[in-house]
Amino acid sequence: MTDSAANAVQAQQGYAEYVVGNPRAKRPHKPSGGLMLMGGGEWDYDAFRWFINRAGGGHIVVLRASGEGQNGEEIYHTIGGVQSVRTFVFNDRKASTDKNVLAAIKAADGLFLGGGDQANYVRYWKGTAVADLINRHVAAGKPLGGTSAGLAVQGEYLYGAMDGGSITSEEALADPLGSKVTIETGLFRLPYMDHIITDSHFSARDRLGRLIAFVTKANSMNRTSSPSVTGIGVDEETALVIDDKGFGRIFSMNGGSAWLVSPVSPAAPREDAPLDLAKVRVTGISVRSSIDMKRLTVANPSFTRSFRVEGGKLVGDQQWSLAIHGGAGTIDRKDLTPQKDAAYRKGLDEALAAGEAVLRQGGSALDAVEKTVRVLEDNPLFNAGRGAVFTAEGKNELDASIMDGKTRKAGAVAGVTRTRHPISLARTVMEKSRHVMLARDGADRFSVEQGLEQVNPSWFRTDERWQQLQKWKKDNRASLDPTHLFGTVGAVAIDNMGNMAAATSTGGMTGKRWGRIGDSPVIGAGTYARNGVCATSATGSGEYFIRESAGRQLCDRVMWRRQDIDSAGYDTIMAIGTIGGDGGLIAMDAAGRPAFAINDLGMYRGAVSATSPRRTAIYADEKITPAPAPRP
Repeated sequence: MTDSAANAVQAQQGYAEYVVGNPRAKRPHKPSGGLMLMGGGEWDYDAFRWFINRAGGGHIVVLRASGEGQNGEEIYHTIGGVQSVRTFVFNDRKASTDKNVLAAIKAADGLFLGGGDQANYVRYWKGTAVADLINRHVAAGKPLGGTSAGLAVQGEYLYGAMDGGSITSEEALADPLGSKVTIETGLFRLPYMDHIITDSHFSARDRLGRLIAFVTKANSMNRTSSPSVTGIGVDEETALVIDDKGFGRIFSMNGGSAWLVSPVSPAAPREDAPLDLAKVRVTGISVRSSIDMKRLTVANPSFTRSFRVEGGKLVGDQQWSLAIHGGAGTIDRKDLTPQKDAAYRKGLDEALAAGEAVLRQGGSALDAVEKTVRVLEDNPLFNAGRGAVFTAEGKNELDASIMDGKTRKAGAVAGVTRTRHPISLARTVMEKSRHVMLARDGADRFSVEQGLEQVNPSWFRTDERWQQLQKWKKDNRASLDPTHLFGTVGAVAIDNMGNMAAATSTGGMTGKRWGRIGDSPVIGAGTYARNGVCATSATGSGEYFIRESAGRQLCDRVMWRRQDIDSAGYDTIMAIGTIGGDGGLIAMDAAGRPAFAINDLGMYRGAVSATSPRRTAIYADEKITPAPAPRP
């Protein structure tokens, strides 16, 4: 049979079979061992090609407990490079003794375990010939892969979800030794997976807490003198692949990571009681990293963070970081009086202090960047909120945007005229509407409807900005203040839980016409944030930042080109300069390291972290010593 549609469903045998390709075709080359742990969601095809190469381009057998033959169709027709794919969908334990199923598994060059309900894998396979043949398959030097539930069963310990549900982090931490945390053993014994328990859909479903609970319960079950149980969580659209020597790497479609949850501090958890742990160390494994599964050490981790559990609540240790900018210009020391220099630094320091207070108290990165930018919007020195520049018509029209790196939700507003804090309006768009950007009259109406603080437009006016407009009207250039040529404010942050955020706010350009909108409210240009990768905010000639998709470009350089945050920032601002744009940007990586990139300009900027005090800079030759990466 060569067409899946032509295969009869063998319900009486406890399974359905689907075949695509030619099961009798010759295998191109000899298989080699390896494991593929996919976190669920869409498949990363590069990871699957790694798996197919390990299978010698031969014959793949897919084992599932739900669905139909769609996995086989995708492998054979879309990914390609295999001779055939046979899919067996189990619906009864009796299928695990079927001669046809067992023969197919025994002959397979590669085995792939599909998603679904891992409880059925335990029920159908544990203690059967199927489990034994899967162990033998891997021991013979042939690859095994799995996604979602097919990942969850690959560790020596596994969360079985035997009660028919899927426990949340909050529920698991509230009673880690309880009956709902169904930890199983004895399904498979795979190389490099001893004393490992895995979890999938990791970041998207907020599963760090429950994996910590799984590790805790598995350790309570560990009766050997061997090392403690370690957890590995894998993000969606991401795969951890481990070769036959025990070295692993990450493939990801979306910049996702694997999360290594190392053995927790000694504790004696009690039944029917919430968990308390003094310390849990979590290491991020990104596409730039590698892991030695024999030693469980990570080379070039994307982050190393420390957590604790108090009364069943997961708490991040003090490991936050915040960076800000207040616009850019051709700033030389002779251009600013000592008084003006001190005033700018005081304004930057006040903004940093506001964000620091949020983060130090365990608040979110999103709250921190909003609070920080609100302070800058109220400071007339900066071109955002009060102190914004005037349009050619003599109005203040304000733009802002904010992005949550955890959810990748974003909100933006353009041309608003009466909201005291445009950054808060941008956040309200993100949280209270189904849109990303609102503009002008509509954004103003939405602000009123949502109850945000309204002010008379005269609130934003300053005499200095008004005089700049009058000078601009004479020759359209004389008013441009070289010390604040690009007046935008912004903030990026990472909080104790590792969540990232970015925010930007501006009054735009003096003398702007026709409803001009720059990069500040454009997500992916002036603002961008993505957990595990980076957060960034820009200031400069906005048209060029839009054309270069500056914010997304910077994060893509980190995610796909595997650049560090400093080189990614520098290369992005230089790319903008290449097409004629000027300005600067701030950025932060998943370890909390800040970066500041300027192309031949000064930039009002500052940073603070859990390990470094507030510090500010203005001139191009000033250095802000990066904060050390947070360590457990």
